[in-house]
Amino acid sequence: MARISYVELPVQGTGPARDFYAQAFGWGFTDFGPDYAATTGGDVDLGLNGSDDQAIAQVLVLVEVQDLEDALAKVEAAGGEVVVPVFAYPGGRRFHFRDPAGNVLGVFVTED
Repeated sequence: MARISYVELPVQGTGPARDFYAQAFGWGFTDFGPDYAATTGGDVDLGLNGSDDQAIAQVLVLVEVQDLEDALAKVEAAGGEVVVPVFAYPGGRRFHFRDPAGNVLGVFVTED
């Protein structure tokens, strides 16, 4: 079953945000380059996106699926508008879409 399993926050730099959440809640982060850090292994993980080329403007909720192409087809058939086409990142692929109410979400698949 597809489920919300990841939330991504836009940040001006991963260091201060990572340090804040580590101090406030004891969360451990893995750095994925200089502009991205994430918790791993939780029911819902948190990503800190400080990237310029893949920046997000607001909190991004991500839905995990087993088959990305099937999910993309279903999102489009249901009336969703793809706003960021499928792209690869370390560990998987994803796309972003706008629902009929104007909310932007992401859909991802984990790959080895």
